[in-house]
Amino acid sequence: MGNSYGTARSFRGLTAVVFALVLVTQGAAAQNCNPDRVVITGDFGTAQFSVDVADDDASRAQGLMHVENMPLSRGMLFVYDTPQRMAFWMRNTLIELDMLFVDGTGEIRHIHARAQPLDETVISGGPEELSAVLEINGGLAARLGIDVGDRLQHPAFADGADGQGCAKIAE
Repeated sequence: MGNSYGTARSFRGLTAVVFALVLVTQGAAAQNCNPDRVVITGDFGTAQFSVDVADDDASRAQGLMHVENMPLSRGMLFVYDTPQRMAFWMRNTLIELDMLFVDGTGEIRHIHARAQPLDETVISGGPEELSAVLEINGGLAARLGIDVGDRLQHPAFADGADGQGCAKIAE
């Protein structure tokens, strides 16, 4: 799991490219649950991201620090063993990020939009105990229409009901 995404061009302001690089389809549900992929479903349709998973202290501490750019179709999913109050900062983070704070069922409970690079102000997920945070490029959640209440599908959100170890996506 690396955090270097090369030196591809900057993607700020390229709203048309968003839909070319991120799979968005109305009402489509993911067929498989893959640990390297997050699928988000809501009123906007469905968006899919390839993710690096930060699920231990070392990888969570590193996060996306020192990454100069990240393709629109990528993100980082921070997963915690037990629900807890979340707090992040942007120390040594060089790209603007949207932070999607997620509960244990995969529901987005809070979105912090456009976290500023290198800012050490604490970014809180709110008073709730949460299980994960998905970081994607800044402004992308709004461009796609991702909102609080939308659902993530990933093995980290196990409910056991679907036989795949993934939270079900409402259809």
